[in-house]
Amino acid sequence: MTSTEMTTESEDSGPSGYAAARLRLLQEKARSGPPRRAALASLTDDWLTALFASAAELAGVRGAALVAVGGYGRGELSPRSDLDLLLLHDGSADAGAVAALADRIWYPVWDLGLALDHSVRTPAEARRTAGEDLKVQLGLLDARPVAGDLGLVASLRTAILADWRNQAPKRLPALDELCRERGERQGELQFLLEPDLKEARGGLRDATALRAVAASWVADAPREGLAEARRVLLDARDALHLTTGRATDRLALQEQDQVAAALGLLDADVLLRQVYEAARTVSYATDVTWREVNRVLRARSVRPRLRAMLGGHRAPAVDRSPLADGVVEADGEVVLARTARPERDPVLVLRAAAAAAQSELPLSRHVVRHLATAAKPLPVPWPAEAREELVTLLGAGEATVPVWEALEAEGLITRLLPDWERVHCRPQRNPVHTWTVDRHLVEAAVRASSLTRRVGRPDLLLVAALLHDIGKGWPGDHSVAGEVIARDMAARIGFDPRDVGVIATLVRHHLLLIETATRRDLDDPATVRSVATAVGTASTLELLHALTEADALATGPAAWSTWRASLVADLVKRVAAVLAGETPQEPEPAAPGVEQERLAIEALRTGEPVLALHAQTETPQEDGAPEPVGVELLIALPDRPGVLPAAAGVLALHRLTVRAADLRAVELPTELGETADVLLLSWRVAAEYGALPQSARLRADLVRALDGSLDIRSRLAEREAAYPRRRGVKAPPPRVTVAAAGSQLATVIEVRAQDAPGLLHRIGRALEQSAVRVRSAHVSTLGANAVDAFYVTDTDGRPLPAARAAELAQEVEKALG
Repeated sequence: MTSTEMTTESEDSGPSGYAAARLRLLQEKARSGPPRRAALASLTDDWLTALFASAAELAGVRGAALVAVGGYGRGELSPRSDLDLLLLHDGSADAGAVAALADRIWYPVWDLGLALDHSVRTPAEARRTAGEDLKVQLGLLDARPVAGDLGLVASLRTAILADWRNQAPKRLPALDELCRERGERQGELQFLLEPDLKEARGGLRDATALRAVAASWVADAPREGLAEARRVLLDARDALHLTTGRATDRLALQEQDQVAAALGLLDADVLLRQVYEAARTVSYATDVTWREVNRVLRARSVRPRLRAMLGGHRAPAVDRSPLADGVVEADGEVVLARTARPERDPVLVLRAAAAAAQSELPLSRHVVRHLATAAKPLPVPWPAEAREELVTLLGAGEATVPVWEALEAEGLITRLLPDWERVHCRPQRNPVHTWTVDRHLVEAAVRASSLTRRVGRPDLLLVAALLHDIGKGWPGDHSVAGEVIARDMAARIGFDPRDVGVIATLVRHHLLLIETATRRDLDDPATVRSVATAVGTASTLELLHALTEADALATGPAAWSTWRASLVADLVKRVAAVLAGETPQEPEPAAPGVEQERLAIEALRTGEPVLALHAQTETPQEDGAPEPVGVELLIALPDRPGVLPAAAGVLALHRLTVRAADLRAVELPTELGETADVLLLSWRVAAEYGALPQSARLRADLVRALDGSLDIRSRLAEREAAYPRRRGVKAPPPRVTVAAAGSQLATVIEVRAQDAPGLLHRIGRALEQSAVRVRSAHVSTLGANAVDAFYVTDTDGRPLPAARAAELAQEVEKALG
């Protein structure tokens, strides 16, 4: 049965008329946001009202109503939203007639291609189903009559609300658990590169849950900014539906610019920042509300027992335990003492925050709001007590995060540190980063708090960790901009000029150790001397080492490993020696080890490649669990052109990731009493997935690659073509540069590109075709980005002239483009 057969409406009120009016409404650029959602709901109401009246008359059903529930019930109808409808009837009509009525309503909706979530129930059935299914009960809390018997709907709404309030002690904990499970599954909206606007924590589902809590009369959510946050998320979802033409809630990378344009925003970063701000408001309101719900429910469960024990007398007053001057604990929260005077005590904000973090207790929302309106501003520079309380807050570890977020929710952080505004909710469009810029800075301080025993000035470490990326809100190199901002902020916080200089140096060079250790030749004295010059003192080096680790750990799992830690530690040891007055020795050609010499002799004897794979020693972690640091691949073969691209290509074909590479030639005596060059390659590799290939297979493919019978380029191209590219943001073009003063022994060519199978092979081919020798290679991969450094010389082993080096960089960049 089709809608044409079921309905007798005119064209204007029928499906075609509704569809045309709906399309016109969605195409109106002048009307968007809440007005469009309300207009769409009203238009849909009018159509369904006419549809219901005609269908009820044809089916002969009285005592029935059409009810909008869920988002449609709230009037929040997005372009591709489901229509959530309940056909409510009093049970007096024949079951067949009720079914016919339902069909005459549902089929026209389906015929228009609209998604429909429908049910047919009596009031008793609706209440019973709601009692069994929490999601049904939540939907019915927003029930709204569309057509039919309004009294029937009003009675059901009254009963559902009464049931909800009566069952609150059981239902609210279940709703809390449901929200927590969803948040763990979907992640936190305010930190996701591709957030789900509805399901992620801080999204529309949580905003709806807060409405349900308010309806229970147990607790109410903070209302400041919540309606606006909900509007931002709904507007973003509307634009997402219109730009994609799909009923999707996931804000994918490839659609963010279009959604931003549809909302009249500058770009995707502005869009994400608005969405993150909204999600943060909802998340904070969620935390505060559920804490209050649990407190009230605890009190309700304890009160009857206390009353019985006390024989009907009043329960004793809540204990108030002192935590700091003017700060006490009361009922599991940090509140102000009765004698506290925030208008006279400018340090009280930081003192209360530090006490809360040190005690691992939440700051009362009412206290934070009171401090935001009444606290006296700190003088500039801060007094010593304020600086000490900030350091105490930052040194509290994980407990710092919720306290910091509570202060930030009420604008207290930007009042204390005005430059914080530029990094607040700022997205980092890099999959290596887990957090927004501001949360990353707080996480870095949290990580640094566990490293304070390694440094002589833990206060400088914690503040530098908080400020190391503060320049990301400004144009240009964030380390350069950050140095200037950190200098001003450190002076504002009250550090003396010497300490201000140390913090500024740490911020300026917070990437120096990790970039040098993973991309430069540490045996080159120029490398070590340049780091020592930048750092200046042993105490600053000690702080920079800890900051490097804290920054990497706070970035994400791809930014730190045992291997990276060992490289940084090696660099720090060498730099410390220079700062202590030792002179780095010019490297001498290293003699091959026993294993390398054996392989080299075998390669010279056979005239073919010889390979060996060795698993490296596993390093135990702090928790005692070992972490594999890769496998060493040794290759020896008579010196000849094309070795680097051939070896790199074979490794790519076998899905081996190269972490580091060293190439050098050694002279060995021949049987005729002459000497011959044998090339030794010592590489650290790891399997992308699965087990390591056998060395015999690697050797066989390497022989074929060198003699030309294995076309690596074609094989890699075939494999890439077999796996369709995932839609996403277009990667920026590769960039190849000559590192200034990188080495006295070689020219350092640095390649920054999108990581891909065969990238090292293509770089090797480009270098080989440019007639230069590769002395060593240092490979670093962070997420989707590869940053590789190659130490190259001319055919006589000398660094390249400046003009030739620049030309080489252009040739490699062109080959990769």
